[in-house]
Amino acid sequence: MTRPASSHHAPLWALPAAMVGGVLGAVQSRINSRLGTDLHDGFTAAAISFGTGLVLLAVIAACSRPLRRDTAAFWRDLRAGDFPIPLALGGLGGAMFVLGQGLSVALIGVALFIVFVVAGQTVTGLVVDRAGLGPGGARPLTVRRLVGAALMVVAVALAMSGGVSASAPWYALALPMVAGIAMGLQQAVNGRVSQHAGSPWVATAANFVVGTAALVAGALVHALVTGHVPGPLPTNPLLYLGGVIGVAFIAMAARLAHPLGVLTLAMATIAGQIVGSVALDAAAPGTGGTLHAATVAGAALTLVAACVTAGVGSRRRTR
Repeated sequence: MTRPASSHHAPLWALPAAMVGGVLGAVQSRINSRLGTDLHDGFTAAAISFGTGLVLLAVIAACSRPLRRDTAAFWRDLRAGDFPIPLALGGLGGAMFVLGQGLSVALIGVALFIVFVVAGQTVTGLVVDRAGLGPGGARPLTVRRLVGAALMVVAVALAMSGGVSASAPWYALALPMVAGIAMGLQQAVNGRVSQHAGSPWVATAANFVVGTAALVAGALVHALVTGHVPGPLPTNPLLYLGGVIGVAFIAMAARLAHPLGVLTLAMATIAGQIVGSVALDAAAPGTGGTLHAATVAGAALTLVAACVTAGVGSRRRTR
């Protein structure tokens, strides 16, 4: 088999840039966690993070006629029933991820959060590929993929053996896994939206519209049910960069998918997430998440499992 032409012309900066994108994801987790801590309300922090990203996208759309045209055409297709509405709800996956950041990272640390997210995301990818939900159609459950999924389970167990703060509630561990599952589904339906609309920016815009609406509604319901009022808005401007980082990451992925290919891009991003999360927990431990050697080992095994699942190196052997 001949390699795609794009793999021969990937610029030297493409792979490091993809890893930087993964590091940005880990930084976003810490930012949204700190915002939730300062507000004493992870629901409001998640809504603010997604809302700032939506504002940025609105500014981009105001300056981009092609984006406005493609987005308007996609909404017309939704209203006419030419595209299934459930496949346009990928923003719910992003909303779950950001909510998990705001509620979990301060309690268990960035590294353990990322381990659970990547585990849920990888295992869900197996199911999504088998069901053919993504734009690439159905893919068989090979031994390699099943072994990779099993390694993910071992990675989570190893990371957990390092211990979690006794004060961490049950949702601090459940949310990252659910967020990973939601992100796996999000990537599949986003691919379908991008394929239909002919632009990844349309999927990005749809994600932020749906995600912001869901998170604002969730924050209002949480406030009404619990009677909890968020604290005053922090004055540190860096805490409002979570949504901006989200938009930047999606734009970077859209730019690098062609020269690197989806497989290499995914692996480089996961590597950046793991390296960034471990570095953050080592340099600035959270209030509830202490970095243990077992967590570092579990994070490393997560990367190995992701590489096995995706089959890094198999393309060269089958050329």
